[in-house]
Amino acid sequence: MFCQCTLAESVAAVGIGLHSGRKIRLVLHPAPEDSGIVFRRVDLNPPVDIPAAPMNVNDTRMATTVNVGRAAVATIEHLMSAFSGLGVDNCLVEVNAPEIPVMDGSGAAFVYLIHSAGLVEQKAPRRFVRILKPVEVREGSKLARLEPHEGFRLSFRIAFGHPAIDATDQYADIDFSKVNYEQAVSRCRTFGFVQDVEMLRKIGLAQGGSLSNAIVMDEFRVLNPGGLREQGEFVKHKILDAMGDLYVLGAPLLAHYIAEKSGHGLNNQLLRALLADPSAFETVTFEHAKDCPVDFWPQPAAVRPEAPDDGKLPF
Repeated sequence: MFCQCTLAESVAAVGIGLHSGRKIRLVLHPAPEDSGIVFRRVDLNPPVDIPAAPMNVNDTRMATTVNVGRAAVATIEHLMSAFSGLGVDNCLVEVNAPEIPVMDGSGAAFVYLIHSAGLVEQKAPRRFVRILKPVEVREGSKLARLEPHEGFRLSFRIAFGHPAIDATDQYADIDFSKVNYEQAVSRCRTFGFVQDVEMLRKIGLAQGGSLSNAIVMDEFRVLNPGGLREQGEFVKHKILDAMGDLYVLGAPLLAHYIAEKSGHGLNNQLLRALLADPSAFETVTFEHAKDCPVDFWPQPAAVRPEAPDDGKLPF
């Protein structure tokens, strides 16, 4: 049986909130079979649990936000992307603020946390959502689409009309039967523009944004002293985001995701359109691991990093 996975033990980190600018404590806990990814706001009295689910996504401005009533957790997409890429099915995510810390703006820190905790196989079968026919949503020139594919592949095209972005790859195709998440996607950072940051700060947002947690550009160039991590960093970050947005479905997709200038809002619309058409998908399990597409086979275990003497991770 190809089974679900959770963390082997709890792991914690502290980082800065992109919008609040405050220090936020994040704790990832093992969780029972079939519980999925659940965010817990421990700063509220009593604490509030917010399951990651398409219908709990009600704000996609600048990030993906889940909420139950007035309790919300924003900027979940990078952590969700790491869960998707490393095959974490069940996790309780404790956070003492209304947002996940941005860390370095990519999924790399969350990959480190998950590797630090380790993964354990559970007894329940891992459920996959297999796409049976194309599902598509459009918004002007923007497009997001799911097509049948016995694996997991994402193709994304960007068009920002900015000199620094135009000088890089505008298209990326990531087929997880050929590459793994950690190497191909996880280190690609979020990005923004100086003029937008100034506007957002005036209305109380992006208080924690900096060159240490985002690629920042003026009208012509990248301002980060180290430049880009790779030629395709912009478009691959959009794939990283899409993986996180799609994983709120609650199960990995057997699908080819195709996007043109898509974002958090359109990605969520795509999931809602999928769920609205039961003939477009089926839920499947695999009796034997060898029957599951190689895209989802566990990656060789990374060397477990040693924690500092105080037990805190170096973030």
